[in-house]
This record gives sequence, C-alpha cells and structure tokens, in this order.
Amino acid sequence: MSSHNAPEVRRRRVFYIPGYDPIPPRRYRELYRKESAAQAGLSGYDIALGGGTSGARFGWTVEANFNGKTVQSEVAVLVWSDIVKDSMARGIAATYLQLIRTAATYIGSGALFRLMRLRKGPVIAALYPVGFLIVQLVLALLLAWGLGHLLALWQPWAAWGGLLVVPLVLEWFRRMDGRFFAYYLMHDYAYSARHLGANPPELEARLAEFATEIAEALTQDSDEVLVVGHSSGAHLGVSTLADLIRAGRVPENGPALSFLSLGQVMPMVSFLPRAHRLRADLAYLSARDELTWVDVTAPGDGCAFALCDPVAVTGVAPAGKRWPLVLSAAFSQTLSPERWKALRWRFFRLHFQYLCAFDRPGDYDYFQITAGPVRLGARFAGRAPSKSRIERPTSGYRDMTP
Repeated sequence: MSSHNAPEVRRRRVFYIPGYDPIPPRRYRELYRKESAAQAGLSGYDIALGGGTSGARFGWTVEANFNGKTVQSEVAVLVWSDIVKDSMARGIAATYLQLIRTAATYIGSGALFRLMRLRKGPVIAALYPVGFLIVQLVLALLLAWGLGHLLALWQPWAAWGGLLVVPLVLEWFRRMDGRFFAYYLMHDYAYSARHLGANPPELEARLAEFATEIAEALTQDSDEVLVVGHSSGAHLGVSTLADLIRAGRVPENGPALSFLSLGQVMPMVSFLPRAHRLRADLAYLSARDELTWVDVTAPGDGCAFALCDPVAVTGVAPAGKRWPLVLSAAFSQTLSPERWKALRWRFFRLHFQYLCAFDRPGDYDYFQITAGPVRLGARFAGRAPSKSRIERPTSGYRDMTP
C-alpha cells in the first residue's frame, strides 16, 4: 500500500508500450477515459482527460485530484502498431507456412516443453491458433470431399471440382478472425519465432526512437517518468530502458524513473535460442538502481506468465539482482464475485484487465499509479513480493552474447 509519508508527485510523464496489437492508439485513450472514470467513481477520486500532449507521439493529458492533491500527467503511446500490421500482412498459405515454422521453432528448441513447466495457460494460448488453423483446414477438406462426391454423381472427373471450396472456406474463417483470433495469435507468436527471439531491424530502430523520447522526458520538469509495458510491450520496455541506462542517459538529479510491466509474456521470447539481447537486458536491468521495476500479473490471466519472475526463470539473475518486484493483481479478490464470474472465461478481456477498473481494488490501481500523487517506488516501498512467485531457472538457453 502507499506510504503516507511518501514523496508526492505533482507532474508525471507516462509512456505506454502496447503489446502486439494492430489497433490505433486512440483506442487506448478511449479505454483509459472509460475505465479511469469507472475507477474514480468506485474509489472516490476525481480524474479527467484532456487533449493531446506536446510530443510527436499520440497521447493525452490527465488531471486528477486525490484527497485535495492535484496531479497533472501526460500519457504518450509508444506506437509500433504499424510494424505489427506489416507482420500480419500475410495470405492464407503464408500463414500456414508460419504455423509450420513457428511450431518447429518452439518444439525443436525445446522451449515449448520448458514453458509448460512454468504456466500451462499461455502455452495453451500459443497452441490454440495452431490447433484451430488445422481444424479450419480439415473442415475445408471435408467439405471439398463431400462436394466432390456429389459432383462425381454427374461426372467422375468433376469430383476434383470439390477442391474449389477449400480456399472459399479458409477465406471465410480468415474474415471471421475478429471472433476466433487464430490468425492474429499465429502472427503474434510467429513474429518472435521468426528470428528465434532476436529483434528484427525495424523493431530495433523503433526501440531506439522510444529510448530517445524517454531520455528527453528525463531532462524535463516532472517528478516521475513512468514506462508501462503491457504483454509483449513489457519485453520491449526492458530493452528500451536497458539501452537508456547503458548509454548514460538517465540524469542523476532528474525525475524518478519507473517501470511497470503488466501481463508479461517474456519467457515466450527469452527462452528462444537467439534471444541473447533480451536475456542480457533482463540481467542488466534487474541489478540497476537508476529505476524502480514492478511486475504485475494475475493467475487469472491465462495469456500471461503469471507471477513468473522473468529474470529468474530465464536463468540470468545476477548476484546483485534487485528487480522486478513481482506482485499479483489477484483478479479473484480484486474483482467482485459477480464481476469475476462474468469475466473469468473471457481470456482476451482478462489480459487487458490490468488497464481497467477493479470494483474491489487492492494496492494495484492502474489509475493511481499513472495519475496519482505517489511515485511507483514510494507506493510499493517495503512491499514484499508475492509468496507464490515462480523463480526456478527453466530456460534451456542462458547465453547473453550472440
């Protein structure tokens, strides 16, 4: 819980790094507007969104009042949705080729079996698109076989015409993917597996841009610069901040630097053979005193590696490890029984619950963290990590140099 004697924040810069998501950043502003109003109503504080920030990135301002303490925050979305869109621009045949390559990568490297030893939920989520895409193909072939038999009653050679239904059925499933998420998830896992865990050049260039923007914010007048990485955005945040600190771009007397990772899936990348960069960044960032790093997940989120210390399970924890502080959002406790029942089987919605209102909030309140009067480090000062966290080294690859 927050310390009553903790230093108060009046101005904050927030940089939000989304996960692998092609949606435009304005959707995140709308989510923040809706959910912050709901949380404010439940928790008894005032919060309001304003127009865009002064930077080049898409963002918004937040003015909040907590028991008479007014705080002004600027939120910017560090966008990489254009890279995501480009990686998803694959046809049906190319997606099935991705399926084969991705499955071969995770199975051949042994990563799949090691990941299952941590949490089965995210591994099942990873296997789902593989299984459902295969089901789609089988259904298409069965329909083709049935149609072929009907056509053969007219002319034996016309049976081959049944195959014409295969691309039509597969295209229908692809167009309906907004309901099934099979293509979306396949592209997601294939993006990391394509380079065996290494960042492609376009992503490295974008991370350099992120670091420059955060470095600039650290030279300006604010009390805290907070970086929030959600889902796949969490490991991008790790690498961005590691680069920033290595380059000496964190001023000694500047704003407090904080990192909040939410619903992280880092082992999906750090367990791959060529994830040298991420493994090195995890080890480096975990021992730095230039920042506070809090990692929040929840066992109820089947898409995240809940309560898995991403540094420790990757097997790269240094002797002087300080971070992250691993905490649980405890959905089954912080959501009312009615709300938890309504959301429990909505897996993708639960993966975004960290960014939403809780009707029984504990010490994790996304809007108090991003717009409240207390810095992240002060808010969780003295807080013990979750007792049920997983720290056993599990990855088969721990080398940190290419």
